Amino acid sequence: MNWSELTWKQTEERYQAILTMPFVSELADGSLPKEKFQFYMAQDSLYLEHFGRALALIAARAHDINNTLRYLKYAETAIIVENALHESYFKDFGLNERGDMQPACHHYVHFLKSTAALDSVEIAMAAVLPCFWIYKKVGDHIYNNLQSENNPYQKWIDTYGGEEFGIAVEQAINACDEAAASTTPAIKEKMTEAFITSSRMEYYFWEAAYDKKSWI
Repeated sequence: MNWSELTWKQTEERYQAILTMPFVSELADGSLPKEKFQFYMAQDSLYLEHFGRALALIAARAHDINNTLRYLKYAETAIIVENALHESYFKDFGLNERGDMQPACHHYVHFLKSTAALDSVEIAMAAVLPCFWIYKKVGDHIYNNLQSENNPYQKWIDTYGGEEFGIAVEQAINACDEAAASTTPAIKEKMTEAFITSSRMEYYFWEAAYDKKSWI
């Protein structure tokens, strides 16, 4: 069993908790209140900008030139393509600005950027993987269990449940497996720890959006 399979087994319970949390279940059936989705989109737009920076750091530090090119492409997608999607959502859902970064987003992006800058590149690759993998699995789950033909969040569902995003996710998983196979047991263990930490933050990001958690 490779690194990704072993690590996902340790994350499966958290993933199942994500599927049943109110934000995801209500997004799936279209009943999620507009103001909660607005909060999420504003924070996610801020997150993607910094996520892209973390990906660019990984690209610069990658040992394999193919990974350099791959993570540069991921960074471009995060910053340009997905932000364009958010801009259209801002218009659709009446958002004028992103506002300030709130606690869950702040914690997550600073963990990713510090890991990308200061830890080994293998650990950094593992830290950013849940944002790919969990979003893809959640998108597929919702897409395959659609409960409404007029879901106001259909564009989001189509983005993360689509085939193109799935290809990028598989590439990111394979890159981590290759990195884990060629590194030391100590770094491999830290890769797993970083993946688990990020998977927890994925849950808290959606929870914070549903509860609209802001700084005191």
